[in-house]
Amino acid sequence: MTPLEVEFEPMTGEVLAAWLEQARAQYVAERMASGDSVAEAEGNADANFERLMPGGTPAPGQLIGHVRGPDGVVGLLWLGPAGADPTRWWVWDVEIQPEFRGCGYGRAAMELADGLARAHGATAIGLNVFAHNAIARNLYASLGYEEAAVVMRKDL
Repeated sequence: MTPLEVEFEPMTGEVLAAWLEQARAQYVAERMASGDSVAEAEGNADANFERLMPGGTPAPGQLIGHVRGPDGVVGLLWLGPAGADPTRWWVWDVEIQPEFRGCGYGRAAMELADGLARAHGATAIGLNVFAHNAIARNLYASLGYEEAAVVMRKDL
């Protein structure tokens, strides 16, 4: 399979505002699916989004945009510094639209993330993936990501 060429197209204005609202809701739902209570999921989302998107504006270094390929906009990508160390970056969100999944765009988007992070001085990049997302976990492992921590729980 020939690698897909994709580009990063920054999100701004109303498009960014609408995406932030949707992304927060999705994050809360994912946290709840992984065992958080509503209050825990909401609190975690509030803290993270305020740190990374204060007042709805990306914090310095945060890159949020569309992934554009030969078929047009195929998904979105959000990455940026993970903390105070500007060489350690994080993929906060990556999503390929359902109709483009399984076509190589997820791999291309992650390789795009690597290139963007390197171009901004990153020497390492990480991400979080929920345990129930086996397809994404397999993709990330095939790209060289290794588990750095495992959170486990059980219902009582």
